[in-house]
Parts: sequence; structure tokens; C-alpha cells
Amino acid sequence: MGKLEGKKVFITGAEQGIGFHTAKCLTEAGCDIYLHYFSGTEGPEQLVELATSLGRRAAFGPADLTKKDEAETCVANAAEFLGGMDVLVNNVGGIIARKWLGEIEPEFWQTVIDVNMTTMLNVTQAALPHLKQAEEGASIVNLASLAGRSGGHSGSLVYSMTKGAVLTWSRSLAAELGEFGIRVNAVAPGLILGTRFHNQHTTKESADETVRGIPLGRAGTSEDVARTITFLASEYDGFITGATIDVNGGVYRM
Repeated sequence: MGKLEGKKVFITGAEQGIGFHTAKCLTEAGCDIYLHYFSGTEGPEQLVELATSLGRRAAFGPADLTKKDEAETCVANAAEFLGGMDVLVNNVGGIIARKWLGEIEPEFWQTVIDVNMTTMLNVTQAALPHLKQAEEGASIVNLASLAGRSGGHSGSLVYSMTKGAVLTWSRSLAAELGEFGIRVNAVAPGLILGTRFHNQHTTKESADETVRGIPLGRAGTSEDVARTITFLASEYDGFITGATIDVNGGVYRM
């Protein structure tokens, strides 16, 4: 595993939950970091304070990453602040709402695709020239979901489809970018409580039912996922690429 001291990281959606804790973990591992946010600066402000206390560099900036020009500007600001880019964490995503097949309108369909896939396209395209210049190789980590593996719960049809696409995107991109020394991997979290996603879209009854089916007998935390992402980020010069790491307590085993 490579050392992350001094590595330059850009992470999307760092306001709360998995994004926040991943940024925290990477900062504590010695990275300099640029934090994208869409709504709310409290989390990024805390992370900048942490980085400063550890002698690291951190800054943050807003963008609607579904818009190509805003994504390009945010990535350019990150690369300028960091002086390059070694690690990209594509964390932005969301279910938007639970809708069953008969309730899905074209606008909703496109919105979920844009939030979970177009953001990843826009950011990764903009970051590619900087990642290619990373002297020891680079690492891209994409956030998928257990829903992309198993199909998810009822009402998550479009979300599950996009997260399955993220897994395929990661495998295909690993083949395409390998010649540049860029590793591409995905993380597929299961039930991770304490995030905006589950606070808004998962009832306590549903969570309790899901936990009963998890071999480890508990829900996951954002820190569980953050540690996994940090490991994959450290593989900027490693031999792991095109892989998906499942973080779900054993409910899905492959």
C-alpha cells in the first residue's frame, strides 16, 4: 500500500456522511485535499480546520456537477489549489425519491441519471489531464451501492440501475486508463446509517428489517466506507484496478 503523505485529492460531495468522513480519513492519512460541495459549508469548514491543525492544505468550492461548465471550473480550481491531482473520489449521488415503475416520469428518470452518472462523467473528464500527470500513477474511486449489485429495495429502480452502471463504468474505465497508470475502482456500500441518504429515504422499520439480514448484525457507518476508500486511494501505484469492494456486513457475498 502506498503512503498518502502529500498526495493531492479531489473529492465530490464532502458536506456530510461518506464524503465528509472519507475526506477526514484522507486528511488524517496526510493528504492535501480539495472538497467539492453542493449545499452547506459547515462540513467543509470543519475539514479545513482539521487539515490546518495537522499541517495539511485544504480548500473547498461549490458546483452543480450535473452542469459540465461548473464541473470543469470546480476541477480546475482544485488542480490549481493542489498543484495537480493524484486521487479522485467520485462520491456524489443520490436516490432523489422512491418511485415505483408506474410513477417514473421522464424528468425524474433523467435527474437520477444526471446525479449519479453525468456528474461522474463531467468530473472524470475534467480531471483526466491532471491525473495523467501524476508522477507515481493515480487512483480513481467511484461510489456505487449494494443496490447496483442486488437491484435494491422497491422504489429504487432508477437509482439501482445507475449504480449498476457505475460498476460497469469503473470496470471499463480501468481498462481504458490503465496505460496511463491510472487505477479505477468502485466501492459498493450497503446499509450505512447516519447519512443524508438514509435519513431521508429509509424508515427505522426498514432499517431494522435490513439489519436482521446482515451477518455481522449491524448497519454500517460512514467511517467503514471511508477506510475502504482510503485504502483504494493509496493504491495509486498498486495493482488493484477494475475491482469493486463491497462494504455491507456480509449481506451480499460474491
